[in-house]
Amino acid sequence: MVVTRQELERREEQHLAPFAMRSSSSRGRRHPEEEDPFRTIFQRDRDRITHCAAFRRLEYKTQVFVNQEGDYYRTRLTHTMEVAQIARSIARMMGLNEDLVESVSLSHDLGHTPFGHSGESAMDALMRGQGGFNHNLHGLRIVDVLERRYPRFPGLNLSYEVREALARHAAGVPVPEGFDQGSVAPLLEAQVVDVSDRIAYTHHDIDDALTAGIFEERELREVGVIDRAFQEVARREPAATGKVRWYQAITIVLSQAIRDLVKATVARLRERGIDAPEAVRAFGKTVVGFSEGMQREQDELGDFLLRTYYRHYRVIRMARKARRVIEGLFREYAANPDELPPHFQKWVGEVGLERGVCDYISGMTDRQAQSEYAKLFDPTERV
Repeated sequence: MVVTRQELERREEQHLAPFAMRSSSSRGRRHPEEEDPFRTIFQRDRDRITHCAAFRRLEYKTQVFVNQEGDYYRTRLTHTMEVAQIARSIARMMGLNEDLVESVSLSHDLGHTPFGHSGESAMDALMRGQGGFNHNLHGLRIVDVLERRYPRFPGLNLSYEVREALARHAAGVPVPEGFDQGSVAPLLEAQVVDVSDRIAYTHHDIDDALTAGIFEERELREVGVIDRAFQEVARREPAATGKVRWYQAITIVLSQAIRDLVKATVARLRERGIDAPEAVRAFGKTVVGFSEGMQREQDELGDFLLRTYYRHYRVIRMARKARRVIEGLFREYAANPDELPPHFQKWVGEVGLERGVCDYISGMTDRQAQSEYAKLFDPTERV
């Protein structure tokens, strides 16, 4: 038996929850294309994303630790894969469209500059007079304009729903022209990815911080939800020690968060009578979220990481070094655009100096940015 696109769409109609987005109900693409005979529109989006250059570059873009600090730490790519795994698990439990969730997950960080949020804040300051910089909107720019893989149109020509998720990751966020304006909530699939992003980085940052020696297990256990997880590990697996013990504790906390999220979200949907994607949009507020008790525990965990990890002197050093690299590259290229590669010199002529320089630097990996900085400012470096 060959499973066609029509058969996949029929299965969605039968098995997805009423509030899930159906592939057959998509608003389609900006540039008309023939439908694929075997893949739904969201499956095709997923494949286009995973094959694009911006997705491959995530392997060498910072999550928290710069790549050269060690091969173990998360990168944007491994973070993206963890978000996709968590989001698909939640989608499956809720009866949402897993293919849409996966496509949104895989594309959600395409717009990041080198060096993570430090690079983003530096670029935003540099672009303040030109509309600023936001990695979500730059991700939309990548899939709409900057990726060049097709002869008849720029970008990847993704579906409206995946593009909207990049532009509107939360209710009430201003979005560019071409999307529904006003008090419109994202689809549940987009909301799930947004929360899964936070779940992923909160829990994998614990692992990375412990590995880096930023804090110790005894400090981490000051957080109530974490201490209870360690107690549960001791009860279940008394022989577990060292890293195995903390892996198991993190797994327990992660699993509890996911189960609570699904239970609390489904209860809200029932209470509010939300039974269709259109009702989700019209509700105008975010529905996907934890119970009050779990939200307090997640906030406590987030506060702990902010205090002990994100403000740790080693992380601050990396952030400030990243800012100097981004600022140095931007100012040098803006002052001397003839130092840009020829195709970007042409691009600057099309989109303007600052935006063209921003596009060039934002597309770099961490090590490419470091290499370019050395070539420009280290007199001993070969150019």
